[in-house]
Amino acid sequence: MRLAETVARIGPADEAAGAAVQAALDAKTKPRGSLGRLEEVACRIAAARRTGPGPIRATIVVAAADHGVAREGVSAYPQEVTRQMLANFAGGGAAVSVLARAAGAELHVVDVGVGAGTANIADGAAMSRHAAVAQVEAGITLARELVASGTTVVALGEMGIGNSTAAAALTAALLSVEPRRVCGRGTGLDDAGVAHKVAVVERALEVNAARLDDEVGTLAALGGFEIAFLVGVALGTAAERAVVLLDGFITAAAALLAVRLAPHARDSMIAAHLSPEPGHRLVLEELGLAPLLDLGLRLGEGSGAALALPLLHAAAAIVDEMATFAAAGVTDAGR
Repeated sequence: MRLAETVARIGPADEAAGAAVQAALDAKTKPRGSLGRLEEVACRIAAARRTGPGPIRATIVVAAADHGVAREGVSAYPQEVTRQMLANFAGGGAAVSVLARAAGAELHVVDVGVGAGTANIADGAAMSRHAAVAQVEAGITLARELVASGTTVVALGEMGIGNSTAAAALTAALLSVEPRRVCGRGTGLDDAGVAHKVAVVERALEVNAARLDDEVGTLAALGGFEIAFLVGVALGTAAERAVVLLDGFITAAAALLAVRLAPHARDSMIAAHLSPEPGHRLVLEELGLAPLLDLGLRLGEGSGAALALPLLHAAAAIVDEMATFAAAGVTDAGR
């Protein structure tokens, strides 16, 4: 099984590679640690890749799918928007299309279930275990292909009306927290809409309680095709020793599932930003990841990941291009 093989291949980060980059940074013409989290990012990339951090070649993977739970009225937008946004991505007019171009990243959009989406999680399982594993393994295959073609950073993005409800249900189940703590406004719900969303997630957890006995069962019961696919992309990227750049709440939920399946996958992950969705903060805290940005973003699509990519490029450039004290003839005070 490709999933089991991939999980078995995911080992810990190379701390020696990270330490070597930190030593290189300490020799640059600056006080030790004065570039703050930029130095941390450089070391994390190096440890994940088991080599130096650069050069950065990024691909943003946007997985799109429909959700049966959208019929419960949990989104401010109708379900047909998912398909319409696919056309917008193809035409280059979506926010992530613009931001990917600005960041010099390739944009890879994958239809994993638009039209033929999942079943309604408020009535039963979203999909079968077989379907969930198939999507995870399809994501693994794509990740392998991207890294083999030269991608060093795979940024996760998604599109699917209703998917913040699926992510909330997954997060509530995986973290054993009440739905009210993980349900937010999504695409723009008012207070009554959020309360309804909480009730829908409560119902989903209740009707699927018997299926939540392991990670794959939980994914199949409560997830979405695009979430399952991104679980695979995260696992496959980690197994290939590349960096996984997370976007918002939905991709973080996929990352949490990936880490539950392969704990060392976390070592390859960087959180791009913190969204206003309450569940996002809880997931990042569980993963032990501090977001690079906090801009109030709640669009999804990989837009926050695209905005964070210049920081990764900058971190790699500092390591590769900044002068050392010795080379520049600058006195090193040693601190």
